[in-house]
This record gives sequence, C-alpha cells and structure tokens, in this order.
Amino acid sequence: MSLTQLAESRLFGGRQLKFEHFANTLSCKMQLSVYLPPQAETQKVPALYWLSGLTCTDENFSVKAGAQRIAAELGIALIIPDTSPRGELVANDPAYDLGQGAGFYVNATEAPWTAHYRMYDYISRELPAILPVALPLTQVKSISGHSMGGHGALVLALRQPAAYRSVSAFSPICQPSQCEWGRKAFSNYLGDNVADWLEYDASALLAKATMVPPMLVDQGDQDQFYPAQLRTEALIDAAASSGAKVDIRFQRGYDHSYYFISSFIEEHLRFHARYLFE
Repeated sequence: MSLTQLAESRLFGGRQLKFEHFANTLSCKMQLSVYLPPQAETQKVPALYWLSGLTCTDENFSVKAGAQRIAAELGIALIIPDTSPRGELVANDPAYDLGQGAGFYVNATEAPWTAHYRMYDYISRELPAILPVALPLTQVKSISGHSMGGHGALVLALRQPAAYRSVSAFSPICQPSQCEWGRKAFSNYLGDNVADWLEYDASALLAKATMVPPMLVDQGDQDQFYPAQLRTEALIDAAASSGAKVDIRFQRGYDHSYYFISSFIEEHLRFHARYLFE
C-alpha cells in the first residue's frame, strides 16, 4: 500500500498533510489528514488518532480544532481519518446519521453495508500497520474523538486497551445501544441481535472492563444532544460498576460544537502527552 500525497501546508514548524490511499479493509479509496510536528523532521514521533463525528470528514478537526500548535510543542503527530468509506459504489442513505459520513467505527455484518463498512478494522488494524512504515511515526499511540468519534475512541480503547496509551473524548455517544442514533446505525450495520451491539457500546464495555487505559471525557452541559443521544451518566455508572478510574468532566456553558473542542483540546493533548512519552 502506498500513500498518495494530495496537499501540504506548513504549520507551527511542522507539516499539515493530506493523503489518499486504497484501504484494503474498506475496499475503496480513502483520504486522511496527518499533522507531523517539527520533531518529525529528525526522529520518529508518537501519534494521537482523532476520530470525528457524524457528517464530518478528515478536514473538520484539522481546520477547526486548533490542535497543531500544542502538538508541535509536544512533538505529537495527529492522525485524522475520514468517518466512513466513500465512493459511488459504497452504500449510502439519504439521512445524515447513516451511511457515508456515519460509519460509527464498527465492522458491519449486514448487507449492503458489510462490503465496505469496516471502520473498526480500518482504524485499529490497517492504519497502525501502514502509517509507521510510510511516515516518521513510532508504534506508540493514543486515541481521541468527538461525538460519534468519541464513541469510536472509547470503544477501540476499551476493546484493545494494550494498543493505546490513553484515550479521551469530547461529547461521546456513551451508550449507543440505548439512543436513537446508535439504535438506527447498529440495527442497519449489525442486525437485530442486541448482544452484537454491546460489543460497540462504551458503557457496556466499561462496566465489565478489567483493564482500562487512562481516560478523560469532557461533556458540555449545554450540549443540544445531551442527555438524550449522549447518555453520559451511563458511562459514569459503568465506571462505578467496574471500579475504573475515569475522569469525566462536565463543562459549564459549553455545547456540542468545535468551539467546545478548541477550548479544551490543549488539556487533552497534554493529558495524552503524559502517557505517550512514558
């Protein structure tokens, strides 16, 4: 597999890059954005994977979050994949919360989605295998995300706790098996067996977890999707049930937008840096 570079911009001494490649797990071409800090000019650096939310592409976070300045200071690469497979031959739906732009970071088992919608494998297996070969990255990584991407980050870290040094999330969908967004996506992608849904439900996974990476979650108390879609209290209850030490913070006055993310992204990057450089 080879990465084809589509764009490059200089930023805080590092490089903001955009790539295209054929993803074997998804059976289609994919685009992703990568920020390489200035330290990557002379050495390999650890990476923070960022998973974006519904309707987003690989560009929302790189343009809106303002993360590169701190990533440059800390020496952390930012890996920003797209949110779903895309293309004319990829199954889609007219609604914003299903299909292209709404991959939910699962491995679909139901037609017509199973042909391409294997975002769990793409994030957890394919990208970590190819990117350190193509780019100056170590094998050390953490993961973060927002909304649907926060759900994805928590699920990947809880299912593969040894693979990530730390995990954080902004406004994650904490219990998708019990909210409208999640039930719609899971019934289409995974079928009607709710037991299969729970393998991608952060609250269900945390409740039975025996190993949990350092975890930080921020939720705005003025978020228009809280509590109905996000169900943060379910994650709090799950942490109490398993005894996991999880830092879940409610931020007064903040909503679901990138204004919220940009306000606290520095704290999240510094949180991850403590573990990425251990």
